[in-house]
This record gives sequence, structure tokens and C-alpha cells, in this order.
Amino acid sequence: MNTLGLIPNLGAPELVILGIIMLLLFGRRLPEVGKSLGQGIVQFKKGLKDIETEVDEAASRPEPARFESAKTPTDASGQDVRVSQADPVETPRADASGS
Repeated sequence: MNTLGLIPNLGAPELVILGIIMLLLFGRRLPEVGKSLGQGIVQFKKGLKDIETEVDEAASRPEPARFESAKTPTDASGQDVRVSQADPVETPRADASGS
């Protein structure tokens, strides 16, 4: 009891009728239509295989470092050049001219 879309229970007589209708509609072009359908299926499968290989390759590649700019800034000797809390902070002096 298989159903195909909205067409219930296709038996031998129904398939023969569909074949006759296909011959009437496509006539001599029926082999060309079959060939085109076959090529379309082959291209579809090839595309799926390509996508599958791309996903496999992407999954096997190591993930690059995300935060390269988050490294500690250093000078040529390798010392940390960031301002530490122990360094004195210079504050601007108020001008004696009254501003």
C-alpha cells in the first residue's frame, strides 16, 4: 500500500497509461528527456559529494587562533610594555593664569 504524492496505489494498468501519455506528449524526444533527467541526477549527486568533501575538509582543519591581537605587547627584549599600576601617573597642572 505505497502512495506516491497524491496518487494512491499505482498498479500495472496505471503505469501503462502513464507510459502511453508520456509517448504521446514527448514522442521522439523521450530518449532525450530521459538522458537529460539522468544527467541532472548525476550532477546533483556530484554536487552533494563535493559539499560532503568540503565539510569533511573543514572539520579536519585545525581552528585558527581567534585573538591574535590579544597578545601582551612586548619590546625587543621581551619585556611587557604595558603601564603597570606602580608607575606614577602624571596629571596636568592648573595654569596660574586663571583658566
